[in-house]
Amino acid sequence: MKIGIASLVAAYVLSQFYRAFLAVLAPVLGAEIGTTPEDLARASGLWFLVFAAMQIPVGLALDRIGPRLTTAVLLGFGGAGGAAVFAMASGPLSIDIAMVLIGIGCSPVLMASYFIFARVFPPAVFGTLAGAVIGIGSLGNIASSLPLSAAVEAFGWRGTLWGMSAVTLAVALLIGLLVRDPERVAAQAKGSILDLLRMPALWPILIMMFVCYAPAAGLRGLWVGPYYADVFGADAAAIGQATLWMGFAMVLGNFAYGPLDRILGTRKWLVVGGNACVLLALLGLWSLPAAGGWTTLILLMAVGFFGASFPVVIAHGRALFPPHLVGRGVTLLNLFGLGAVGLAQVATGRIHAATAATDPAAPYAVLFLFYAVALAAGLLVYLFSRDRTD
Repeated sequence: MKIGIASLVAAYVLSQFYRAFLAVLAPVLGAEIGTTPEDLARASGLWFLVFAAMQIPVGLALDRIGPRLTTAVLLGFGGAGGAAVFAMASGPLSIDIAMVLIGIGCSPVLMASYFIFARVFPPAVFGTLAGAVIGIGSLGNIASSLPLSAAVEAFGWRGTLWGMSAVTLAVALLIGLLVRDPERVAAQAKGSILDLLRMPALWPILIMMFVCYAPAAGLRGLWVGPYYADVFGADAAAIGQATLWMGFAMVLGNFAYGPLDRILGTRKWLVVGGNACVLLALLGLWSLPAAGGWTTLILLMAVGFFGASFPVVIAHGRALFPPHLVGRGVTLLNLFGLGAVGLAQVATGRIHAATAATDPAAPYAVLFLFYAVALAAGLLVYLFSRDRTD
């Protein structure tokens, strides 16, 4: 079981890489095939939206087929195939198609490991294990920063993407060989995602999931690159350094959040406190969009570190699910989390285009405020949730 989980974690490293690598590739793609920040925002949004839409069939497949075949097939055909399409891209449409395929390929990898944790391990350690997977997987976030910029410099962006396609296919094959499916839950075939949506206690958690991941994922995955290039005149290497530090902060945040629900004896107030810190950091970026230097970097790192509450929110919702709906339950939460990022990427792309001004920092100030207002609204709803621990 452990070596199979290790292969799923490797796949999640790739998932984190693919959701964040456009920020570093933005300058070279713009120069070589004419993509704009709005084009990349749309492509990034498509990745998240397709990823989110896939959570419904993925949840059903996890419960009925199991994580091994579900993940190996989708990652092999979608992930590796999409990276190959990206390597051959000639314009924005090719990038869109590639990101759709990669989103399909990456859609089951995290939930497959969460499904195994929920079925095989004690409920009390779910949050810790969930945070550890995201923490280790966030190494992909780091790989998509300065290391990616170095690879593009050495091999070109097309050669780098061909290499990523080969690595993705190899990981998919390992999953097919090494992952062991948990035992099926007997005599509990009835039930659907509608049963989960009828649970009033789940809705504040779904709303929190809808807003908690979008700021960190949206900024790190896309907007840090154009922001640093437009406002501070940063080149690819400087953007790689900024995204590297924000990526490190996200890794540390995931490891920090994981065990804190057991240490503090609460999930709700851990999520509330962490996301209140994200809100303060976003308001800082909004009020000082052209500050630069350590001020901007520390605020972005704060968004990354405190914005890593994703696994705790999943654990909060997981405590409400019946055993035969665990797969559909965790993927429903993931749908809300990743779907929100996709919608936000599309919305922020349009906001950026509509707020262009002589001051290059002005559109980004609006983006920071957009994320802050959405997070504040979600926090307000989440305050009415019922705390739940295992």
